[in-house]
Amino acid sequence: MKSFRFDIPRFPEEVEELRLEVRAFLARERAADRFIPHRSSWSSFDPDFSRRAAEAGYVGMTLPKVYGGRERSSLERFVVTEEMLAAGAPCGAHWIADRQSGPQILRHGTEEAKALVIPRICAGTCYFGIGMSEPDSGSDLAAVRTKAVRAEGGWVLNGQKIWTTNAHRVHYLLALVRTGDRGVDRHGGLTQFLIDLAAPGIEVRPILDIAGHHEFNEVFFTEHFVPDRFVVGEVGNGWDMVTQELAFERSGPDRFMSDYRLLAALVDRVGIDPGPREAVETGRLVAHMAALMAMSGSVAGLLGAGEIPNVEAALVKDVGTAFERDIPEVARRLVPVEASLDTTDDPYGESLADVILRAPSFTLRGGTREILRSMIARGLGLR
Repeated sequence: MKSFRFDIPRFPEEVEELRLEVRAFLARERAADRFIPHRSSWSSFDPDFSRRAAEAGYVGMTLPKVYGGRERSSLERFVVTEEMLAAGAPCGAHWIADRQSGPQILRHGTEEAKALVIPRICAGTCYFGIGMSEPDSGSDLAAVRTKAVRAEGGWVLNGQKIWTTNAHRVHYLLALVRTGDRGVDRHGGLTQFLIDLAAPGIEVRPILDIAGHHEFNEVFFTEHFVPDRFVVGEVGNGWDMVTQELAFERSGPDRFMSDYRLLAALVDRVGIDPGPREAVETGRLVAHMAALMAMSGSVAGLLGAGEIPNVEAALVKDVGTAFERDIPEVARRLVPVEASLDTTDDPYGESLADVILRAPSFTLRGGTREILRSMIARGLGLR
């Protein structure tokens, strides 16, 4: 039986110095009233903040200098991510491009695609969405039905994607599309494409969540033409491509820090002299977060070494999002407060209400628990 690779990361002195530098940057931003800390930091869309963060050197950190990146380590990017999330900074505009789309295009995109988008990603001015999920397929990426047919100089796409975060705001999608026969295991005949959302043949329709927020969208492709320079990787190799990309998506601190601001508020509300029940419950949450930080940092180290830790990333995502769903339940039990979005005199109650409404999606986005546990079992040789 195989085992997990979770070596406890050791942060060099320069990495911890960077942490203090990022905190100072965020303190200056707050002092200038440039952002208000938000509970869901990595989905808060603020292009101006993304541009300023890029100017400070905190976007495109691991990408090559020739494309405008900083060529810094994955661990350095990891601590920047931690600090941004802990501060509630509005990172949603650049988040997906910086986290996964940029590295994916760098590894597998054409030179034309790299030159077109990576410098703009590093500048904090180019934003991406994820074109994986489709109607009636859940987390089963092998069920992709959006189809691309060969045409002169490129491909013609028809089909639909769903749950596409910020598709109404971003510039591009990385989309998984069927280009050939699926084969016995259904993983064949898939290809990734770089999709320009400003091009003809694309319609974006909003999906409002239970809290009334517009983050999700449906994206429809009708005779949409994609030039050959926007093929990412080899035609037909999309399954391997998308599983590599998901290692970036599933393993970061955003998979267990979505409601960090509520956790911090809970600890403050319980106070420095908690009762036995409060001490046990909050202590358990803080201990779980510390373990998740170590696991996520370990995966960041593996990614920085050029490895593709799909199984470890899936475990971080599974355990991390379960932890995220636990926080509002504990917060509700420990503090007798009315959770309401209409609360004006109690930010804790408003924060709790918002997280309760968002929490059902935590264990769905990025892969359901059932899919993740199946991947983990296969990766460990258990099935």
